This record gives sequence, structure tokens and C-alpha cells, in this order.
Amino acid sequence: MTFQKGTLVLVDYTAKVKDTNEVFETTRETDAKTNSIHDANRRYQPRLISVGESWVLKGLDDALFNTNAGDKLTVEVPPEKGFGARDPAKVRMIPLRKLGDDAEKVSVGDTIEIDERTGIIRFIGSGRVQVDFNHRFAGKTILYDVNVIKSLNTDEEKIMGLLKRNIPVDDSKLKFEVKGSELNVAMPDEILMAEGLSTIKRIIANDIFKFVNNLEKINYIETYNNKKAEKPEAKSAEAKSEEKPVQPKAA
Repeated sequence: MTFQKGTLVLVDYTAKVKDTNEVFETTRETDAKTNSIHDANRRYQPRLISVGESWVLKGLDDALFNTNAGDKLTVEVPPEKGFGARDPAKVRMIPLRKLGDDAEKVSVGDTIEIDERTGIIRFIGSGRVQVDFNHRFAGKTILYDVNVIKSLNTDEEKIMGLLKRNIPVDDSKLKFEVKGSELNVAMPDEILMAEGLSTIKRIIANDIFKFVNNLEKINYIETYNNKKAEKPEAKSAEAKSEEKPVQPKAA
């Protein structure tokens, strides 16, 4: 039976540009290392996707409707279902001086941010710089090598999958307990000082309420330990004896 809209599935994949074979994204650590895009700070693991809900490019999303757990396939995503067509209007010439202190440091191919937009430098000359604000892969056909691992069917599987999606810690540190219509989530120490923690908790709650229907309340448990200074080491017997008051000698 193929997946329905809103089914949570775990998928392994590697994505590359069709005409250049450039691998730019993968959930597999071996593929990342082989293609020199490995990030030591990233956890490589299957990606959680809600089928048909735009968690991935539309071309890949559409293909997942026709799959089952265990399927392996290659998905070809055309520009209109991927990163879009190239728009010549998004290529602009701007004065080099507008880059400020970075004007003498940039080179062709660099990614820069200007006017709150991200672009790629295509040409530098005569005091001007050509910046392409199209997506890097606009106009490109993308190939996905996909392994559909499994669908998450039980409430416990869904909760764990959604926690892993939003909290980047080792799986062993994700603890939760369902009591009737309430869910208690123990927040890992590593996440307690994270920027935007309240937003992270709201996103998790929204996701879990959406996919686990019988829950009415989510409680986040935050534990802060008092890190007391270490107790000074016990003084040696010799030192203690030296501190004893001197008894006056008898006359």
C-alpha cells in the first residue's frame, strides 16, 4: 500500500545536479565523505518527511506518494518542481563600492549577502560587480538516489521522529513519557541554553499535536543542576598538627 498525504516516513537520499554530477546534499555520511561535502558538526541520519506537505522539493515529494517502505529508486526533479527556472531579472550589476570593506576581498563565485538578499558573484570589472540572485541550482534538473526506509506508524515512533527532527542531540538523550493524553518531554542539557528555545518548543508541540491525535497536553521538563565548587582537599595530618595552638610551658 503506497503512502498517503501526511504519512511520516524516514528516507535516506543523496541529491546531485544531473548535468554536472555535483553532489550537494546527502543524509549518508559515506556519500558526504566521498564527495568532499562532509560536515563534522552534522549528524547524518535518515530524514523525516511528511509526504505531500512540502518538507522537500515538490518533485521528490510527488514521487514518495507512489512508494512503499523498502523501495529504492532514482527520482528526476525538473526545474519547475525543484529550484525553479532561471530569471534573468535576478541578475544585477551593482557598484563595487556598495560591498564596503569586502569590495577588495571578493572574487567570482563567492556568495554574498546584500540588501538582505543572498547572491553569487558572476563577474567583477570596471568598478562594478555582477550578482546573480537566482538560487544556485535554478534551471537545473536534480537527481535523487532514494532509499525509503520505513513509515512511522505508532505514536511513540512519531514522537521520537519529531523530537529528533528538532533537537540535534544523540538519540539516547531524547527522553519522553506518555501518560494518557499528556506527553512529558525531558529537555536535554545541551538544548537548555539554545537561542530561541521557546520557539523550538512551540514548533515541536505543533508538530506532535498534528501527528499524534490523542494528546491534549505537552509538558517540557527542564532540569538545572547546581554546579558547586569542588570541596577543598582535606589537609594533611602534618599540616593539622602545625595548626594546633602551642601550649605554654610550666614555669
